[in-house]
Amino acid sequence: MKKEYQIYGIRTVIEAINSDKDIDKIFIQKGLRGDLIAELETLVRKNGISASYVPVEKLNRLSKQNHQGVVANISPVEFHNLDDLVLEVIESGKTPLFLILDQLSDVRNFGAIIRTAECTGVNGIIIQKKGAAPINADTVKTSAGAAFNIPICKVDHIKDAMFQLQASGIQVVAATEKTEQMIYDIDFKLPSAIIMGSEDVGISPSVLKLTDHKAKLPMYGSIGSLNVSVACGAFLYEVVRQRLS
Repeated sequence: MKKEYQIYGIRTVIEAINSDKDIDKIFIQKGLRGDLIAELETLVRKNGISASYVPVEKLNRLSKQNHQGVVANISPVEFHNLDDLVLEVIESGKTPLFLILDQLSDVRNFGAIIRTAECTGVNGIIIQKKGAAPINADTVKTSAGAAFNIPICKVDHIKDAMFQLQASGIQVVAATEKTEQMIYDIDFKLPSAIIMGSEDVGISPSVLKLTDHKAKLPMYGSIGSLNVSVACGAFLYEVVRQRLS
């Protein structure tokens, strides 16, 4: 983690949370006690921030500074408000195209997806605050800097974001093998949002049942699925193909 993406010290991290800094993860030394740590833990729970309790040796590797038992990784990008972004895209006259990532956890897959999304004209990427891959130095590097060029929104719940998009006239399409409908059967000339699932379990069932359409890619080999970033690229370029024709 680059220095500019890292903060340390109990009070510093508390102030960062209170100032609405976008914090991806906090590392807290195991066994720490005291009023300040209790205050920090309360803020972590209240704001849904990912936290790990680790040995002091781990913290010493993360930071050579006087970390006081707490090190936090902050996001190198600013997140956008979903309400504002949807309104901005609709008012621009563009046909909306959003990408929703449901519990994607690998930062390199995330970075690759960001890069492809930027190249294919995606208007915004939506991730959930809890459980999503962080936007850190590896994500930015894998995205080839595209993470700075495309709006990314963090939401409390993916389902609420879906309802909001649907209420704005945007169809939500799930990329899933749990359907007979092919990607080529979907009309992507319509305002669309595509959902990609996590690397191991795909799209969660509760999210899947709320989608407008489900679509899959044709598979001819013996392996039953593609890497999520590759599958995402195939979906996004089908949107591009349809909208160019």
